[in-house]
Amino acid sequence: VRIKEENQTLATVTLQNYFRLYDKLAGMTGTAKTEAAEFGFTYKLEVAEVPTNRPMVRADEQDLIYKTLDAKWAAVSDDLAERSEKGQPVLVGTVSIEKSEHLSRLLSKRGVPHTVLNAKHHEKEAAIVAQAGRLGAVTVATNMAGRGVDIILGGNPEGMARAEMALKGWDNDVYLLGEYSEEEMAGYEAEFTPLLEKFTEQCAAERAEVINAGGLYVLGTERHESRRIDNQLRGRSGRQGDPGESRFYISLEDDLMRLFASDKIAGMMERLKIPDDTPIEAKMVSKAIERAQTQVEGMNFEIRKNVLKYDEVMDKQRQIIYGERRKILKGEDFHEEAVELVTDVVEAGVAENSNPDVPPEEWDWDQLFARVREIYPANVAPGDFDPETVEYQEVVEAFRDDAVTVLGAREQELGSEQLREIERLVLLSVIDHRWRDHLYEMDYLQEGIGLRAMAQRDPLVEYQREGFDMFQSMQATIKEDFARYIFHIEAVQDDGRAASEPSGMKEERRPIALTGMGAGGAGDGASDGGAGDTAPQREAGAVMTQAVSDKIPRNAPCPCGSGKKYKLCHGRPGAAPL
Repeated sequence: VRIKEENQTLATVTLQNYFRLYDKLAGMTGTAKTEAAEFGFTYKLEVAEVPTNRPMVRADEQDLIYKTLDAKWAAVSDDLAERSEKGQPVLVGTVSIEKSEHLSRLLSKRGVPHTVLNAKHHEKEAAIVAQAGRLGAVTVATNMAGRGVDIILGGNPEGMARAEMALKGWDNDVYLLGEYSEEEMAGYEAEFTPLLEKFTEQCAAERAEVINAGGLYVLGTERHESRRIDNQLRGRSGRQGDPGESRFYISLEDDLMRLFASDKIAGMMERLKIPDDTPIEAKMVSKAIERAQTQVEGMNFEIRKNVLKYDEVMDKQRQIIYGERRKILKGEDFHEEAVELVTDVVEAGVAENSNPDVPPEEWDWDQLFARVREIYPANVAPGDFDPETVEYQEVVEAFRDDAVTVLGAREQELGSEQLREIERLVLLSVIDHRWRDHLYEMDYLQEGIGLRAMAQRDPLVEYQREGFDMFQSMQATIKEDFARYIFHIEAVQDDGRAASEPSGMKEERRPIALTGMGAGGAGDGASDGGAGDTAPQREAGAVMTQAVSDKIPRNAPCPCGSGKKYKLCHGRPGAAPL
């Protein structure tokens, strides 16, 4: 097996939180009633039942329970052979491909013609399912849930006519899209219309015979873990007032029965000395099976609830980050916010190396100025302050005002419009890069958070607390990365001129490239270099263009073919260009 680089998660969301992003939610399905509690808990939605258009006359027979799998499969084969012989169409539902293939082998030995669908070729299989209501048809299908095809008793005349047209060399898709010429369209319709009439008559005659045979018979070879899936399988029969029948064949060796409900029933069958090939049919047994399904549904619901509780921590963070990105992508002017970001970072840098509760003469002034100059090229000099008389707030205000002045000089150098564009590009890239790293760290945190239970701590509360701390740390890092780059970055026109270089004539606005940012995304330098390195030193020669999607991911293999990660090869600071 070839060793590959670890994948980098760019975005993540659970389906539940994805759906909850919509302002309004609604849905329609025939099997929502059994999941009403989950819809209420997750989406705050009530489930209402709508009466059927026509009375439902399908006969849902009691389950037949056998002691062994072999006895069950033999009984299923006998039932299918009998139904096929009298012309009743049958739809057989299985829980896995292996079991559908096993049944197919049994039917082949009995000489029962049938079709097996394994959900591999959806479009082709949808056409076969549509014809599952024809006289004597036996269709064995894995996972009928969600196939969304109506089974018409007697067959679907339009589908049969289209299939015949395809055999004659016509392309039905081209016709339906209207891509044939007028002459070809007329030729297609001239052949299709008589075929449709012929098959309509044929299907009407078959429909009468199928109804006399009892309608579509749905046979389930095993109960699913969810009652909803069983109901979806049953619901294929008895549509629009058509007659039909359904029944499930169950063995005490089935997975669901083995895990939850077999002991009592097996003991009862032993006491009554019921042979292996003799089924029992009782409401008590069906209720025991329903209880087992309810148990499994409850377990699965608890798992989904637990996943959702953890994702709600990420969801709040996701909304904040995506809200910021949306503002940037909409092109809103956030220069005032940019100035505030810069001054906040400068103030935090001062606070790291000074203390209002400690006399200024005891501060490490050299370290203070070194830290501030990492953030921006400060004009304030050590001689501007008298450590014996200066106050903490004076120092903070001096550096804040100086940072605003230097940023104003950058605006004059680059031009207001260009600086706004640079602010947008830099902040967007920084947010994306740091958010990717944050997702990785949150995944890593969640993997081991369950061990906190051994220390008598609630893992969810610990995850919420540490996730909040990590998010705050990420926001602080985003601010610092933005401040570093906005002061040290250089905008270059696509013709190689600096953005501030005067031109002899007025030109159209050109795309700009930003030098001083890492190829892996803004912010690399904030964590890769030593404390004394400045952003330009760490990112020398690297270029980030507006086409962010064209960048090589830092963790991707280097295109030079060395086998190293890009960030460790040509993506490292100072590396030769590709």
